[in-house]
Amino acid sequence: MRKLLVVGAHAVCFIVNPIQMRCAHGEEAHREETFNLVAVALANKMARIAFAILRARRSYREIPA
Repeated sequence: MRKLLVVGAHAVCFIVNPIQMRCAHGEEAHREETFNLVAVALANKMARIAFAILRARRSYREIPA
């Protein structure tokens, strides 16, 4: 499950910021580490949201920012 969330987060990060994705495959290794860190943080957030939805036995409601 964790792997699927991380793969999905990578896809979202690529859609949101394709310039960073191109930089992640460049010469600088720390940019790739940063991209992976952002993707894993997003996957963690999605996992916490999914767990809260399952625990409350409710459907997802987006709260406006």
